[in-house]
Amino acid sequence: MTEPRAAMVKRLHMRSMRRGIKEMDLILSAFAGRHLAAMSDADLALYDQLLAENDHDIYGWVGGQFAVPDVYAPLIGRIAAEAHGVTRPA
Repeated sequence: MTEPRAAMVKRLHMRSMRRGIKEMDLILSAFAGRHLAAMSDADLALYDQLLAENDHDIYGWVGGQFAVPDVYAPLIGRIAAEAHGVTRPA
């Protein structure tokens, strides 16, 4: 059974808000609130896959401390563009 889109968006938003580290709560919940509803189904699936990654890895990717896996590069770029002040001083 396929998850209805509205349920998926709601689930992803909740997973964005309840992360392992507070910085990721702030970064991902803000991003999710602004973008999830307008994302394509393929982008939502990729975001879901990203949320399964380790928070410290995601934080390092967003902050530029670690090389971003190619599959996530465009998505992390979008997230990082809006994360100034959380990952590094604005």
